[in-house]
Amino acid sequence: MLSAPTPMLATPGQPPREVAGWALEMKWDGIRAVGRHRAGSLRLHSRNQRDISGSFPDITSAFAEVFPDTDVTVDGEIVAPDPATGAPSFALLQRRMHVVRPTATLLREIPVQYLVFDLLEVNGESIMGLPYVERRRHLDALDLQTATIRTPPYYTDVTPATLLDIAREHDLEGILAKRLDSTYQPGRRCPTWIKTPLRRTTEVVVAGWVPGNGRFSTTFGSIAMGAYDSEGKLVYLGNVGTGWTLRDRKVLQTRLNELHSDTNPFTTPPPRSVTAVAHWVRPELVADVEYREATPDGLRHPSWRGLRTDKSAHEAKWESD
Repeated sequence: MLSAPTPMLATPGQPPREVAGWALEMKWDGIRAVGRHRAGSLRLHSRNQRDISGSFPDITSAFAEVFPDTDVTVDGEIVAPDPATGAPSFALLQRRMHVVRPTATLLREIPVQYLVFDLLEVNGESIMGLPYVERRRHLDALDLQTATIRTPPYYTDVTPATLLDIAREHDLEGILAKRLDSTYQPGRRCPTWIKTPLRRTTEVVVAGWVPGNGRFSTTFGSIAMGAYDSEGKLVYLGNVGTGWTLRDRKVLQTRLNELHSDTNPFTTPPPRSVTAVAHWVRPELVADVEYREATPDGLRHPSWRGLRTDKSAHEAKWESD
């Protein structure tokens, strides 16, 4: 089976002041996935073209029921709803995204949804050259509204400020603005799509670790974070020391030990207070972190959200605030 198109990406920024010519969507806190359904079988591919179908058999089986005879390629987000609030929970999704063959118990405990927000191909014919609003009309005609697969709405008559307030009230990640005439451009980050998050999050490369003290003396105390700048250099973004249970720390410590390196991976060395005690690792792991603000010295008050298997290290780009 041919690989799926690489997802189109949004440009970070403030939403347009005027809603005319734009559609607004909610921004979902999950895993971006392009699904290609052929001959009754769905393959899910992450942003870095990794096949993640095995981790989500509930989605692949549900898709086969929805499309027994139609071949389609769709773009969307895999989320794990919080049972209490219904809002996507990245923490819950972490328990699914790293499991290649989930058990029936895990599937029952942490159900997921595939929120399909774009349609790229129908029966082998690409419609990526059609305007956004036309692609959405084709998608809406498919009537994807099951417990596992559904198409979230878009809005053309709601102001960005109002939708941001709604997103904040329901603890959602933010909003997206997409031009009604925008074509789908695989793999490109385009100004015709604008993402406005409510929480500041970014992907970082795990570059090393600093030993812990007290009850963390057998594991790391903090993780040295980095990201690649426009010149391809790994830039130091500070250390993150919160966001794990003790069990999570031990599991991650095993991964860090496996990736041990004698070489400092940063192009410009971190402060001596870090380099004097850090244990370096090969820069292969990508993590999500939440932070308050970015400064020349790094991220302020970062908190670990989890590893991302759907992105490669060089996709962790630093876009300064």
